This record gives sequence, C-alpha cells and structure tokens, in this order.
Amino acid sequence: MPYANNQGIRIHYQVQGDGPPLVLHHGITQSWEDWQEKSYTKALSRDYQLILLDARGHGASDKPHDPAAYALPLRVTDVTAVLDDLNIRQAHFFGYSMGGWIGFGMAKYAPERLHSLIIGGAHPYEESMQPFREPMSKGMEGLVSFAEAMFGQWLTPAGKTRLISNDLQALIALAQDRPSIEDVLPTMTMPCLLFSGDADFRYAEIQECAKHMPNVTFVSLPECDHFAAMAKSDLVLPHITKFLQAVSQS
Repeated sequence: MPYANNQGIRIHYQVQGDGPPLVLHHGITQSWEDWQEKSYTKALSRDYQLILLDARGHGASDKPHDPAAYALPLRVTDVTAVLDDLNIRQAHFFGYSMGGWIGFGMAKYAPERLHSLIIGGAHPYEESMQPFREPMSKGMEGLVSFAEAMFGQWLTPAGKTRLISNDLQALIALAQDRPSIEDVLPTMTMPCLLFSGDADFRYAEIQECAKHMPNVTFVSLPECDHFAAMAKSDLVLPHITKFLQAVSQS
C-alpha cells in the first residue's frame, strides 16, 4: 500500500482514475473505503485522478494516541505530504465533516495547494467535540451504539466492521474541541462549493459561514441530516460535477 511520511507519521492513500487531481477526505471514524462504498469513486474517477487518503488515526494510516498529534496544522500537512509524494503541486479538494473542517484548514494553512475546495457538513467555527468523545469513553460498545443511533440506515454492515476496527484511543485523542478559524473565511478566494443537509445539526453555522466567503456556491440538500448528506451520493454528485466542470472552464 502506498504511504506518505509526514514527520514520522505514515499516511496511507490510494489513487484511482485519470485526470485533474482531486483529494477526497473522509469524516471521523471513516476511511477512504467509505467514498467507494457510497459510489463517489465510481462516478468521479471517470474524469479525475482521485487521491483517497486515510486520515491520521484512521484506516491504514498511523494512529498516535497523543492529542497534540492531531492539531489542525499537522492534519493539513498530512494532505500536502500525500500531494508531495505524488509530485502534485495543486489539486481540487473535497472533504466531508471532519474532512471538510480539514478543508478549511487547507484554506488557512496551505491555500496555494488548492485549485478549488468542496466542503460538506463542516464549518470553521468553534465546536465542542464532547458529543463524540462521550460515547467513546464507554468503549467500543458505546461507540457502536452511538453510531447506530446517529447513522441509522446509513451504517452498512461493512461500515460497522470498519468502525469496530478503529483504534479507540486514537479516536479519543483526535476528537478534540475545535478552535475557531473563522478568520480564514474572507481570504478564501479560490472557487468553493459548500453544501449541507437542511436537517444537519451544523446547518445554521454552515449557512452563516457561506455569507462570509467571497467565491462560494452554497447548496442545501432537502430533508437530509448530517449523515444522509454524504450517504446520498446521487443528490450530491450532480452539484459536485457541475461545480468542477465550471471551475475547469474558468
């Protein structure tokens, strides 16, 4: 399996398809395989070189137990280390949930590496991650019960297997409260697509931050909560392909 090395932390990634490079960054407790399971890779690899990474603490990447290892600037350099490993100067970036928060981090700490930015289910404002840490404190059984309640029908058997394979101590370490980086919003001059389910618990904040981004398209997905807005790729992909085509033609 290919790995990039970022200051001693190995970041696993996969490459699929041909065309302009597009990074896909998953959410908390997930891995690159979730993009494949939800049919994003099948649709997007026809026109793009997909770079699917496992975030540190997830999948086949290294899983440090020190919370300091999950500071946002380090997570950003995980992405740039993968791009460097592939000799890619600039790429489109698509991140969902935790991956979207890291997308805002890319805009703050490595904007020169972004051709465009697609963010779903995330905002750059301060946020407590206690609702995620609390079930983790009850062990894997607590995490699985939490995921089953939150994901509902979107937690597939394969997804549950991947969830159980996580390193619980690494997840607890990485589920830190998020400081605000909202000062990045007015600097985000790259083309941006921001989307959210209208039933997402972060919807109000996501809608608000779109007002402060100078080059953004905001899409609201009706009757979708946080998890459905990623799982329903048939709703999301038309907006993504339209956006990327427009960016390519500009």
